[in-house]
Amino acid sequence: MKISIFLLLPVLIFAEDFMSYYEYGEMLYNNPRGVSCAICHGKVGKGGKIGEYKNEEGKLIEINAPDITDMELSDMIKSLNSTHKIMPKYYLTNKEIKTIYDYIKESNK
Repeated sequence: MKISIFLLLPVLIFAEDFMSYYEYGEMLYNNPRGVSCAICHGKVGKGGKIGEYKNEEGKLIEINAPDITDMELSDMIKSLNSTHKIMPKYYLTNKEIKTIYDYIKESNK
């Protein structure tokens, strides 16, 4: 038993240093639940064109993701906990959303 505690001690001491808070936010932003925020909102949340299609009348419709760099945390939490026509629901905790929010803010300084 003493040996197993001795072997786990370095893991317990250094576990928090495995990934920084910023890196965790980046990881969540790039792959929160298998679908990347970055695909639509861009590398650091500035938004952009997702795609386009022609409607029934033949008019070209462009689909754009919004710039989320100036979004308030409360609005981001509300948005990510809501259902959208295009954006998938990620089922993130408020702590995970805050980490993504902080990553976006830090990336856009």
